[in-house]
Amino acid sequence: MEVAKLTDVTRVYKIGELETRALNGVSITINDGEFTSLVGPSGSGKTTLLQLIGCLDQPTSGKVIINGKETTNLNRNQRADLRKEAIGFVFQFFALIPTLTAYENVEMPLLLNGKSPAERKQRVMELLAAVDVANRAHHRPDQLSGGQQQRIAVARALATNPKLILADEPTANLDTENGKQVMDLMQKLNKETGVTFVFATHDPRVISYANRVVTLQDGLITNDSKA
Repeated sequence: MEVAKLTDVTRVYKIGELETRALNGVSITINDGEFTSLVGPSGSGKTTLLQLIGCLDQPTSGKVIINGKETTNLNRNQRADLRKEAIGFVFQFFALIPTLTAYENVEMPLLLNGKSPAERKQRVMELLAAVDVANRAHHRPDQLSGGQQQRIAVARALATNPKLILADEPTANLDTENGKQVMDLMQKLNKETGVTFVFATHDPRVISYANRVVTLQDGLITNDSKA
């Protein structure tokens, strides 16, 4: 089953007279349950591709379908609703709210989706246990290690049971051991829950986990291989 499908997608950024073609006629399908790595040098287009899949940006031309909905036909609010219902995000810099505890950070997407207090409590504790930080539930980000913060970011991404998790350089700010633990965790969740992961990375450690590697160069897909 298709989770995301992009057809002949081009993304052009314009600053004054300067024009940058970040993607140039890219077509790709992401299927349910895949663990896919987007790789390539800086400026290759992988982050732009991730943003289009995540409905954080719109293509200049071409078609983007996420969870069966064509995003080019949606307005800003409808795209935000699609992100809330179908997509979770894990960022390079964790992006946790510094004034909230681990529990409250994971709870935030559930609050936004109107879940009851009882539903929120059950889901949050279930997720914190799944990522092995339940004993840090009431600690703020500045009281946690980088690895713990990224685990909480993964739990938050999973809070609403999305079809798809997008991760941008998920290990870039972690040491080798914490990076391995976070990738082991995401691989385990992929296998146990079937949630689809797509991550952009330069890190060979991350690439080695993928069951599909998509290579980009100068806004084009130059290789697409399955492990």
